[in-house]
Amino acid sequence: MEHKIEEALELAAKAHLNQVRKGTDTPYITHPYMLGMMLMEAGCSEDEIIAGILHDTVEDTWVTLEYIGEHFGEKVADIVAGCTEPDKKLCWEKRKQHTIEYLRTAPREICMVACVDKLHNAWTMLREYEKVGDAVWDRFSRGYEDQKWYYHNLVESLGVQFGKGEKVECYEAFKKIVETLFAR
Repeated sequence: MEHKIEEALELAAKAHLNQVRKGTDTPYITHPYMLGMMLMEAGCSEDEIIAGILHDTVEDTWVTLEYIGEHFGEKVADIVAGCTEPDKKLCWEKRKQHTIEYLRTAPREICMVACVDKLHNAWTMLREYEKVGDAVWDRFSRGYEDQKWYYHNLVESLGVQFGKGEKVECYEAFKKIVETLFAR
């Protein structure tokens, strides 16, 4: 198990080399690394962990779904594809609306990776908000109100998968952070 995860970490580190998190000097690789750790702690499968590590490579780097499929298997490629936004030429609102709608009915493993991704993003935004206040919203192509709309709708969409029955810790944490971040 560890060998493939290490390969995924190496690929993500190469692919995201010299990238940083929005508005910070934090190396981007910290985000996929944290997703891998969080998915591992949640007891997810190796494929889900690897997909979490590679989830932004297709959207933001030279890595292709074909490459992921060849090196890590079609299941990983399918999860990454499910976590990748459609055509980047579409406006922000259409891309986010697609994600919101897709996650209502997406397979559980895609929802799990997406939930942990959004959880880490929201947690990071909250930490940055605590440091710089409302200036955090200037780092994004859309400000507070649009981010609030997006994240509240993500909570609702992921709630279709995780909001009933047995509680899923990462979903509950995501919901709580979104409530805190957008409380005003």
